[in-house]
Amino acid sequence: MVSFSKDVKEEISGLVSGARHCRLAELSAMLSYGAKIYGSKNRYLIRFQTENLVVARKYFTLIKKTFNINIDVLVKTNYQLRKSRIYNLIIRDNSSVIRILQATKLMDDEIINGKEISNRELSRPSQLVVQKNCCKRAFIRGAFLSNGSISNPKKSYHLEIVVSNMDKAEQLQSIIQTFAIDAKIVSRKKNYVVYVKEGSQIVDFLNVIEAHVALMNLENVRILKEMRNSINRQVNCEAANINKTVTASSKQIEDIIYIRDSIGFGELAEGLEDIARLRLQHPDATLKELGEMLLPPIGKSGVNHRLRKLSMIAEHLREHKEEKSNDIEGNHNQNS
Repeated sequence: MVSFSKDVKEEISGLVSGARHCRLAELSAMLSYGAKIYGSKNRYLIRFQTENLVVARKYFTLIKKTFNINIDVLVKTNYQLRKSRIYNLIIRDNSSVIRILQATKLMDDEIINGKEISNRELSRPSQLVVQKNCCKRAFIRGAFLSNGSISNPKKSYHLEIVVSNMDKAEQLQSIIQTFAIDAKIVSRKKNYVVYVKEGSQIVDFLNVIEAHVALMNLENVRILKEMRNSINRQVNCEAANINKTVTASSKQIEDIIYIRDSIGFGELAEGLEDIARLRLQHPDATLKELGEMLLPPIGKSGVNHRLRKLSMIAEHLREHKEEKSNDIEGNHNQNS
């Protein structure tokens, strides 16, 4: 089953900006988050590794279109992960490595000084590569391609990008927040996760990285969810109202029967007697329906007022009966 994350990455992997500065911003993020550097002075090489073919193709395309240099591509099979493939894209020519690092603003003191480096991540990108809004969009897109994922929106709303240190996490968070998206950071084992939880905010994120088809699919899921939730709330509310009505009706009937069996309806005022008889005859009727059965008809508040009076009479009769019972019991005890 194709995941939502894969759909998003397939869509944005086909986006290659015509502006060189935007391609450099996207590459800067992909290299910083997904590449390693090896070697020492005059012998550096860069290896970009991914398990996603579309990500590998996007990286390859960006490098070729921007620098027109050769890249070695090695494909390995990871038998531990259901025979999934691992794509390694390696740039071996030292002058090409330096050109790329300079253009993407990823040169640091160790590389400048020609120090020996073994399997090390590249540094945090310079803010110079994200001066324009279009470059910020491209940078975020590159970050998501390299290390991002989105949960199935039918189950939950969660988008995250995993980075190796807090410095990179805070930079990425700040860039995302320039688009009014409330990105947060949490540590996870040895890494840091920049994440977005709200469905509407994830929609905004997809708009930023220009994944418009995925955005529409997510919006459709959100609309269906909201409709389903609204219907459920309405059904629950109606069920609660029905339960409330049934409980109230049962109490009213109980009080009316107690009055009938205690003193009869003849002792009641005419309006109270009419509503008492109607309630017994129509136990499931609403207050409005009971009011419409009367001649002349009365409103819900009038019916409710009369039923409350009947309830008060029944309560009074119960109290009177209890007092009388207590008096009889007291006299019996005295005689004993």
